[in-house]
Amino acid sequence: QVQLVESGGGLVQPGGSLRLSCAASGSSFSINVMGWYRQAPGKQREMVARITSGGSTNYGDSVKGRFTISRDNAKNTVYLQMNSLKPEDTAVYYCNADTYDFRVAQYTNYWGQGTQVTVSS
Repeated sequence: QVQLVESGGGLVQPGGSLRLSCAASGSSFSINVMGWYRQAPGKQREMVARITSGGSTNYGDSVKGRFTISRDNAKNTVYLQMNSLKPEDTAVYYCNADTYDFRVAQYTNYWGQGTQVTVSS
C-alpha cells in the first residue's frame, strides 16, 4: 500500500505563485509516472502535468509555460511550481502515481486526498 500526501495549496492572488508537493510513502515499491490533476466545481478532472522516473514531462495545454513539474526520486516526491496563476486555475489538485509493488509483482495507480488551490483577489 502506498500513501500520497499533498501539501502547499492555499489562497493566492491572480499573477501569484504556489508550489505543491506530494510525497509517496510505503514499502517495496517503485514509481514510474507521477502527476498532478485538478478538478474544478462542475468540471471533469483534467491532467495538469506528468513526469516519468526518467524526467520526461508533459503538460496540459492550459498550463504550459506557467507550471513546472519536477520530482525527487530519492524522496519519492513530486512538485508542481505554479506561476502566473489565474482565477481559472482554481480547483482541487490531486497527486497521482503509477506504482509497482515488488512483493506481489503488481502495478497499482494511487491518488492523493487533494489540496485546494484558490486564485482570487
